[in-house]
Amino acid sequence: MPKARTVYVCRSCGYESPKWNGQCPSCKEWNTLEEVDALPAKASQRSVPRKRAQITLLQDIDMSDSAEVRYDTGMEELNRVLGGGLVKGSLVLLGGEPGIGKSTLLLQICQYLSRERSVLYVSGEESARQIRLRAERLGASGDNLYILAESDAQTIADTASAEKPEIVIIDSIQTMSISEINSAPGSITQVRECTNLFMRLAKSEEIPFFIVGHVNKDGAIAGPKVMEHIVDAVLYFEGDRNLSYRILRAAKNRFGSTNEIGVFEMTDAGLEQVENPSQMLLSGRPHGVSGCCVACTMEGTRPILAEVQALVSKSGSNAPRRVSTGYDFNRLWMILAVLEKRLGFYYSSLDVYVNIIGGLRLTEPAADLPVAMALYSSLTDKPIGDNVIAFGEIGLGGEIRSVSRLEQRIAEARRLGFTKCIVPRHALKNIKKYDDIEVVAASNLRQAFEAMKE
Repeated sequence: MPKARTVYVCRSCGYESPKWNGQCPSCKEWNTLEEVDALPAKASQRSVPRKRAQITLLQDIDMSDSAEVRYDTGMEELNRVLGGGLVKGSLVLLGGEPGIGKSTLLLQICQYLSRERSVLYVSGEESARQIRLRAERLGASGDNLYILAESDAQTIADTASAEKPEIVIIDSIQTMSISEINSAPGSITQVRECTNLFMRLAKSEEIPFFIVGHVNKDGAIAGPKVMEHIVDAVLYFEGDRNLSYRILRAAKNRFGSTNEIGVFEMTDAGLEQVENPSQMLLSGRPHGVSGCCVACTMEGTRPILAEVQALVSKSGSNAPRRVSTGYDFNRLWMILAVLEKRLGFYYSSLDVYVNIIGGLRLTEPAADLPVAMALYSSLTDKPIGDNVIAFGEIGLGGEIRSVSRLEQRIAEARRLGFTKCIVPRHALKNIKKYDDIEVVAASNLRQAFEAMKE
């Protein structure tokens, strides 16, 4: 019996090579080529002539039913991340660490969606009885919720085409396989071809698909990177499994912004929405302790307040430690260099620890100023007032640069009872005066530290 022809496929970009290489010639990534069985030649050969496709003018496309383009999932936090709801015919990939709450979230939204629409929940990991037990624990039930315990992708596609459910959930894509392909479920070829099969079905029948994806040790969704290019939206669950809070973030969204986040809390009854993330992240904040400062970050259109904690202590080694949790490590080094060069505060012989409370990640430059203030507060052991909030970008000259949406940040600080706000001076000309909060302008770090003392 002749041996099946094999090729080497890059799991990052999908590049195919007849031989193994240490570095992918396409994306230049190392050790990403994996051996897979080549697709049979009959899959690419057609004996029938191709039909000519029909083109349509953009303005001639019928949008009379545009009001029903999006489905409400019943969770405002999920709707926010999706851009307003689940779009008809869309393919949404949901990834995250094991036990983070992917299957729990999808089974919970089934309770709301199945009230008016038929939902097909497909599981390749659990039996129908196990899904029933989990649904009873979460309180998820509905007259229009159908369960299919199947791992053959072609059987699932034929069933969905015949039954025509309005929403399909696949849990998970790594357990699906196509019998014509000689490779194990979860392999690069199987994941790519199964995703392509569900994508064609979603577009042709206008059925929205939710697909659960496992992640590898690096935190990326297991399988070829091309899978993320195929789908319409990629959502990631962030957070520690040992903590109760979860953050849902969009890494890609063809029908909405990728800057929005959804905040959930894991309880015994499943995931609950956190409608006021700022209050949640600031709960339990210590009073009168040095090294603590409140920052305001914009996640899409939503301002979120977060507590920044810094600890500076004497190092016991020749190479002081630098630890950053929830804040960019390289940016921390830059702020330390600015504090030493421009203000004369030396951290070269000290251990520095920076932590963002609640598992939130601060990625925008507006978090530079509160991090610098927390570092200064810990070094001098002078607490920052509990009613003080700050935001601004720090330049290499020690200046404080302007940030976007200053009015919204100040409004959120006022809502939570802060009475002093330290902002960049360049942005002050566009800010109106407030009676219940003092807006202090600072051109550089030295002025910001002086305002902190008052």
